Amino acid sequence: MDATAPTNTAAVVSLVSGILAWVAVPLIGGLVAVFAGHAALNQIRASGGFESGQGLAVAGLILGWLQLGLLILALAGWILFAAFAGIISGLALFFLVGVGLLLAAGLAALFWMLFLGVA
Repeated sequence: MDATAPTNTAAVVSLVSGILAWVAVPLIGGLVAVFAGHAALNQIRASGGFESGQGLAVAGLILGWLQLGLLILALAGWILFAAFAGIISGLALFFLVGVGLLLAAGLAALFWMLFLGVA
């Protein structure tokens, strides 16, 4: 590759977006880094050595894909946490209803025994 070859603009955009994905805008930065990185690699290959910046594009791709992967893991964790919290709250509600029914049945039995004069 020639040292004076111009750097592909999409490669620079990919790297900058990949860095921004970790600093300011995770989802948008990651998506732009991935799309721009793939576009840059295709353009650099098609230029036949006229353009440089393959390392920048690969770095942007790595940063973008890592960020998107972590976002997907975070989303999955949030969904699991919400589901688990829903199960726990559902069990707590079931427990409270069960205890309430037992108390109501106990009070009803006590009043029935008092009414019949057994207690």
